[in-house]
Amino acid sequence: MLPRGYSALYAHQAGNAPLIGSIDVKENSFVLEPSINPADTDIMNAPPKLVVFSDLDGTLLDHDTYQWTAARPALDRLASMGIPVVLASSKTAAEIRLLQADMSLTQHPAIVENGSGIIGLDGENQTPTYTKLRRQIEALPDRLSRRFRGFGDMDAAEVAAVTGLSLDAACRAKARDFSEPGLWSGDEDDLGQFQDVLSAHGINAQQGGRFLTLSFGRTKADAMNTIVAALKPEKTMALGDAPNDIDLLQAADFGVLVANPHRPPLPELPGEEQGRIIRTTQAGPTGWNTAVNAYLDMLNEHVGHNSHG
Repeated sequence: MLPRGYSALYAHQAGNAPLIGSIDVKENSFVLEPSINPADTDIMNAPPKLVVFSDLDGTLLDHDTYQWTAARPALDRLASMGIPVVLASSKTAAEIRLLQADMSLTQHPAIVENGSGIIGLDGENQTPTYTKLRRQIEALPDRLSRRFRGFGDMDAAEVAAVTGLSLDAACRAKARDFSEPGLWSGDEDDLGQFQDVLSAHGINAQQGGRFLTLSFGRTKADAMNTIVAALKPEKTMALGDAPNDIDLLQAADFGVLVANPHRPPLPELPGEEQGRIIRTTQAGPTGWNTAVNAYLDMLNEHVGHNSHG
């Protein structure tokens, strides 16, 4: 069974399905280490027991204010246990590095531009593809391309207006290497045609919490797999709120779909019925904090149960 009070934190919002049930104890139990002593290099070099991958806007960051302080208790707890938190977002490296510094996460890698780039991981030397991407977009049929207004079509003031960012932050959001977020003004049929044409040119179109983001190559889940191969954790947890997070949640051992009242709920995902993916009733960093703490409590309860026979 889940820990006391755990199931009450989540509502299964797809259709008329009941609340998520139990999680298999045998599959999800493992020993969580206490705080790591930085002087102990053997421990520091050991594979982590758990790595947490997290989307930002609408997940770890509040959709309206971009604040994350409601998640501070869980972030502090993860830090005390030596558990890496890998930010995974459509944001640029310039944006992510500032957030990592603010959250004291600079020692960990991060996934940028929807998976197209990774920072902070040895051996990841990528060639920027933004100029090529913009040329491909501009070469598309006008009836489709004019429906998409990307950050490259906007000045910093307009990016600030559509995102709610400050002008300085908007400039960092425009400093792109691999991907192009933007606003779609056409209908669903036109969007389908747009995505088909993009796909024929090797371009992925992923819908996030606010923007449709175009890029070549890998997704957040692909980048997650690269980081997992390098860090070799025993378990992975992923949290997100939007369609472009689905692959990330499904690739993790345990996924959390954080409530976002600004968009219709996503349909039921594979893994929800078995409890491997759950949904929060609380939005943004509040839901993030509750979900992470509940998962850590569950793991610790399983460890305690197993140690006492």
